[in-house]
Amino acid sequence: MAIKVLQPGLATTVQDAGRTGYYHLGIPLSGALDQYSFRAANLLVGNAEDAATLEMTMLGPKLEFTQDASIALTGAHMPAKLDGVAIPDNQVVCVKAGSVLSFDFLKGGVRAYLAVAGGIDVPEVLGSRSTYALGAIGGFCGRKLQAGDVLAVGPAPGPVPVGRRLPEHLKQALPKQVQVRVLPGLYFHWLTEASGQTFFEDSWRVGPEADRIGYRFKHGRPLEFEARERPFGAGSDPSNIVDAGYPIGSIQVPGGLEPIILHRDAVSGGGYAMIGTVISADMDVVAQLQPNFHTQFVAVDMAQALRARVERNRRLAALRAALMP
Repeated sequence: MAIKVLQPGLATTVQDAGRTGYYHLGIPLSGALDQYSFRAANLLVGNAEDAATLEMTMLGPKLEFTQDASIALTGAHMPAKLDGVAIPDNQVVCVKAGSVLSFDFLKGGVRAYLAVAGGIDVPEVLGSRSTYALGAIGGFCGRKLQAGDVLAVGPAPGPVPVGRRLPEHLKQALPKQVQVRVLPGLYFHWLTEASGQTFFEDSWRVGPEADRIGYRFKHGRPLEFEARERPFGAGSDPSNIVDAGYPIGSIQVPGGLEPIILHRDAVSGGGYAMIGTVISADMDVVAQLQPNFHTQFVAVDMAQALRARVERNRRLAALRAALMP
């Protein structure tokens, strides 16, 4: 079967669990930004949880199905209609051949995930079907979808129970004010003591420059760096370092003005000091933040970060137990 793209939406891409093993070559992980919602959508329709889906950002596409299909929508609350009739999210829905799926205005979160039983069937590139648009790698022609594109869908893995629902307690939360846990980083000591405190005291707001590469935050107090002799090879910005690797979730503050959280399509290294790293358990939260949403950064230590990872893994295990036969 196939899906015809009638309207592409704002930024709709094919994403799976990500492209591992090439970060040292400058090719980032990519994959779904909200991994929890992505996996929930796949499990609902009976796919392997790392199958390729559509990640839809802010404004959904308009899609026509050429054959019967089973679908599920998770993540951001992006009200959907099938042939003009509202359908639920977080639930398996049967689609008839010739039906058109469309979306209303976003009601919560940023990124919604559309899983189709059988998965979106695009070629694997370096072991993944994920789109890395900055490098024109993977997905559908290495880019976001355009009107006229036709997406192949793989064979369904088996019968899918229509109406299968995600339990309420396992749905992704979409708050407008969040706390994001941060492990202070290798260069946190470059900040003055006062700025190290204000970074965690202030309420920051997501800027409009928020995408798959990184999230910029505004309206906190500027951060000051300790005066120091510039290392050989570093630039003149007080936050410049000699180039180093960037972990996913790392936070840099060019000029000390606006923190940037690097996400799954970010470059793998550069010349800005990393004052901290968002813990892996909170990166899905960052993926669902809209511009102007309020964010409080909370300092944690390694033990707390590891406990949060354990809790996230337990939630994923509960998701699998609830949805896998």
